[in-house]
Amino acid sequence: MIRVEKLHCGYGRRAVLSDIDLEVGRGEMVGLLGPNGSGKTTLLLALSGVLAPESGRVLLDGDDVHAMPAKERARRIAAVPQHIEPSHDLTVREFVLMGRYPHLSFLARYGENDHAAAETAMRETGTMHLAERSAGGLSGGELQRTAIARAFAQCPQEDAVLLLDEAASGLDVAHKLHIHDLLRARHRAGATVVSAIHDLNLAALYCSRLVFLKEGHIVLDGPTAEVFTETHLTEIYGAKLTVFPHPVTGAPQCCLVPNND
Repeated sequence: MIRVEKLHCGYGRRAVLSDIDLEVGRGEMVGLLGPNGSGKTTLLLALSGVLAPESGRVLLDGDDVHAMPAKERARRIAAVPQHIEPSHDLTVREFVLMGRYPHLSFLARYGENDHAAAETAMRETGTMHLAERSAGGLSGGELQRTAIARAFAQCPQEDAVLLLDEAASGLDVAHKLHIHDLLRARHRAGATVVSAIHDLNLAALYCSRLVFLKEGHIVLDGPTAEVFTETHLTEIYGAKLTVFPHPVTGAPQCCLVPNND
């Protein structure tokens, strides 16, 4: 599905990612983890086609993502950035409907199918009641759900690719769980999800595979149950952590161990 080959990427003279090789299979739900500045956002920008590599390739079903026309790429990949600042002039309905733009032909207007896709996405994300509200006046949780609704409207097909950068950052516990429940439901319907997640325990609860980045390199990649260990987490984050099974799901979870010296 997604194949990254010898990717080197950065911003001007500042290199961020070096020699990245990665494969994500169709229908996987993968969590990107790592310390601040490790390159998670840069990798997502490269996967989405927004940031061109200095060398190497990003392939989607064998097609070079950066060689695709922008509209074709946007019909196959939907991205939810970490920071969203919609205009106060847009209603939530209009904001979500913007996800349908890649499906329009030249000079065409939104049609019945586009409006139906937007409404389906709003119902799925629990944002239908916000439809006529100003998108710029939403709370953090409302805005994140609205951004996910736009992504769902943009790529409603079951084999879509969803890329998310800290989709639940700064949200309360209920909204974090709700957003990841939405992503898991879409994943179970067949979507491929790659999500940068700051919260280690949240990632371990929802993702079956974890990819850890550090200083621009992939340092660990594998099934959650195998890589989410005390040894690995302590080495990657430079802090002592202990790992234990979740009392309900059995998924590995961690907590910090304070230094009592």
